[in-house]
Amino acid sequence: MPRSSMTFASNPHSSRPLRILTAEALPGWIAQAPARHAAWVRSAGFKAAPGAVVVLPGEDGQPEGALVGLGDSEARARGRFSLAAAPAALPSGTWALTGEMSADQRAEACLAWLFAGYRFDRYATSPAPDARLVAPEGIDAARLEAIASGEALTRDLINTPAEDMGPADLAAAVSDLAARFGADLDVTDGAALASAFPMIHAVGRAADPSRAPRLVEMIWGKAGPRITLVGKGVCFDTGGLNLKPGASMGIMKKDMGGAATVLGLAQTIMALNLPVRLRVLIPAVENAISGPAMRPGDILTSRKGLTVEVNNTDAEGRLVLADALALATEAETDLLVSMATLTGAARVAVGPDLAPFYTDDEDIARALSEAGARVRDPVWRLPFWAPYEPQLEPGIADLDNAPKGGFAGSVLAALFLRRFVSGQRRYVHFDIYGWQPSDAPGRPKGGVGQGARALLETIEGLT
Repeated sequence: MPRSSMTFASNPHSSRPLRILTAEALPGWIAQAPARHAAWVRSAGFKAAPGAVVVLPGEDGQPEGALVGLGDSEARARGRFSLAAAPAALPSGTWALTGEMSADQRAEACLAWLFAGYRFDRYATSPAPDARLVAPEGIDAARLEAIASGEALTRDLINTPAEDMGPADLAAAVSDLAARFGADLDVTDGAALASAFPMIHAVGRAADPSRAPRLVEMIWGKAGPRITLVGKGVCFDTGGLNLKPGASMGIMKKDMGGAATVLGLAQTIMALNLPVRLRVLIPAVENAISGPAMRPGDILTSRKGLTVEVNNTDAEGRLVLADALALATEAETDLLVSMATLTGAARVAVGPDLAPFYTDDEDIARALSEAGARVRDPVWRLPFWAPYEPQLEPGIADLDNAPKGGFAGSVLAALFLRRFVSGQRRYVHFDIYGWQPSDAPGRPKGGVGQGARALLETIEGLT
């Protein structure tokens, strides 16, 4: 269910006005404002900087309204979700947005407010702001609440330490989601996993039996476009026998960020009751070290029948995704999406903010790029660069999971995955980070969804 602090106020009465102002519009507002408000704003040094808030006192000294800044045109181009600073800075009570805004700006402002209400409070309490927002006219409040709730699920799953978010726990999260929305659930594990999904089994077989690997499948919806979402669910990644250094292992609880983002998106799709046939596939594993661990030099036979030489056990995400993608393409689908925290190379290329994606479908690429800009969920297209394909072919197996050379790591990983979706025209692969390295408006340090809102808009365009 949505958190109370991530929903709109149910009672709009007695709300105070909260005016959103750009730096360019501030002088005009001061010129026409009541003298006491103009004097107060000047004395407070309010310049309408992004996220800056000033409370306007009434004649009785009680808050009569407030201003929140969006900055100048340069600041607005460099940031997003400025309104997220307002809830914590405002007195308790109900607030209503005023000021001239486009529909997209109004939606962004409301989503920023809802995102600001997120708290990861499983292990330590952290009070949420008491200020509440009235849903403005002209926005779909239920839609924005569903998006915020899906984002909260994604963040919660990523933020939960691996001790409490192993493969069984991730499968339980899918089961809970299926039960809430009446979806069908199927889990493959044990001997059945070893025979049907041999690479998922190989990656996860070194884990403790209580954290054994599995493939989780959820199916929802009876009519409409067939949408298949595949999310990398590596609940913790030690790197395997190619052990990661400690600094690189520190936030590897987030290595199931692809699965978490897929599940948050799936929840939103089902909550909005979109007319689609949704299929979710989550290969849930822990890449651990013990006697049965896969070794560098091992050759695995995938579900698709392609053989893979394991030249680095830390390139395990593409192995589990490959088996899941092979399953996905055994049934017809109108859009197939994989999401994964797959490569450090993607972070080097575009940093933590941008979510790079790959596709051969020009219409989907255009739709994703336009949607990402519209809903302030930045995505960036990278190429399936065919001339690099020979680097994936080691000679003694069909594919190499970790080609040598050190260049184009994200592109090579994407090309590897594309080998398992041959014949699937509308395939999109996201190589996301899933982590906010420092606090930002509406995005506290920790787990974060990327690409989900852009995908939601794109999927709706298919219906």
